[in-house]
Amino acid sequence: MLKQRLITALVLLAILMPLLFHDASEPFMGFSLLMVSAGAWEWGRLNGYAHRTSVAMGVLFAVILAVLWIVWGVHYSVWVWVFPSMLWILGGAWLLRNGVACWAQFPRLIRLGSGLLALAFAWMAMAQARTVGVNFLLSTFFLVWAADVFAYFGGRAFGKRKLAPTISPGKSWAGVYTGALGVLIMAGLWVWSDRQFNLDSPSLYSQLFTVNPITALLALFGLTAMSVVGDLVESLVKRSAGFKDSSNLLPGHGGVLDRVDALLPVLPLVMLLTQI
Repeated sequence: MLKQRLITALVLLAILMPLLFHDASEPFMGFSLLMVSAGAWEWGRLNGYAHRTSVAMGVLFAVILAVLWIVWGVHYSVWVWVFPSMLWILGGAWLLRNGVACWAQFPRLIRLGSGLLALAFAWMAMAQARTVGVNFLLSTFFLVWAADVFAYFGGRAFGKRKLAPTISPGKSWAGVYTGALGVLIMAGLWVWSDRQFNLDSPSLYSQLFTVNPITALLALFGLTAMSVVGDLVESLVKRSAGFKDSSNLLPGHGGVLDRVDALLPVLPLVMLLTQI
């Protein structure tokens, strides 16, 4: 299993890194659009739609986003990010408070639409972040990755008190705390590297710390918490649907949604915070 995960991760990095560092942003945006359309297909399946219907849904989703990209570009007002941010903060808290059973009580069209909107806004935020700069986008990705990695090892070492046992039994409060600590360590190192090297753009962390340290720390804690919320909400939906993984598109990792769930709330929030 570990070997399979490693091979898949290396293949994805071999594809992603050249696209991300390409002089033009379009190749990366095109690849990321393909990935979120696969996520839309997975979301359809998680909400009870047949395979063919879900495939058609993913294709239509990609076409709509591509048309919006061509017509409007990828530069959005700060107000665009208010709706998905509030939806994640308030809706995510409500879902996690009420547990797995509450998800099936919503009409299927509402469940479908909420997930597709989350994917669409995340892709829009990622596209705009890429136009800000590679360093800015990478620092956003690494916030989620650092929170996940530190939470995994911290949870294994110290995790006794469970975070949400009925939704994701493996997660603990110790994992949340160590994940936040890992993000703070990485943020400090990234701010230092911004000052030492001539990078293409300021990182997320440098932008936050230009305001004041207290605001930056609160923002980083909030973003780390929302990455956990994204992960838990997807786990809640999968548990409600009776799925272990969102799909098997990524051997050893599950599906696209299993890899990007924590990014879905973080990306719009990052754009909101840095544009305010």
